[in-house]
Amino acid sequence: MNDFLDILLHLDTHLAGWTTALGPWTYVLLFAVIFAETGLVVTPFLPGDSLLFATGAICAIDGSPLHIGVMLVVLIIAAVLGDATNYAVGTRIGPKVFKSETSWWMNKKHLLKAQHFYEKHGGKTIVLARFMPIIRTFAPFVAGIGQMTYRRFALFNVSGGVAWVTSFLIAGFWFGNLEWVKKQFHVVILVIIVLSVLPGVVEYLRSRKDEPASTPPRDEAI
Repeated sequence: MNDFLDILLHLDTHLAGWTTALGPWTYVLLFAVIFAETGLVVTPFLPGDSLLFATGAICAIDGSPLHIGVMLVVLIIAAVLGDATNYAVGTRIGPKVFKSETSWWMNKKHLLKAQHFYEKHGGKTIVLARFMPIIRTFAPFVAGIGQMTYRRFALFNVSGGVAWVTSFLIAGFWFGNLEWVKKQFHVVILVIIVLSVLPGVVEYLRSRKDEPASTPPRDEAI
């Protein structure tokens, strides 16, 4: 765990070392990480926003083997394919798994709620979820479970993927190598992580606040 946190907070150092060792194969490594972070429900812990920012910063270094234009294309494809894979898995496996009426995690009620949620917020959810760690990993899976049409999902998948990858890569490219950012890079990464998680926390707290208070059961007459 400590090693993972060290990598997460010092992505610039680790990524620079990987780039020096792997050269152009770094494209493959980063493609795999972004694809897994968005496409596999078992890997929501992988870095996303912070990795994109650090990658943009590496691309801006003179003599870097990574080109920002090529990286944009590679990682946008990874993000779009990841969400599409996650959606497909949710479509095929989700309804079969969510059959139980008693299970807390695999309860059929969750499937019905997902369907209602995506009928109401579908497109906006897929796009905004791109900017929220963990949530972006589960959003396409639940969209598949909720039976969102693929044409509709694909539109928001592509637009969200382009917006997410482009914004963080370009931000890293332009600001990642400013002297004060380089000196406090771990602080910048931490701020990115906190700001990314914050909308999900706020939404969770709001949903808890809006939940109707449960009424205690009345005593039945004997």
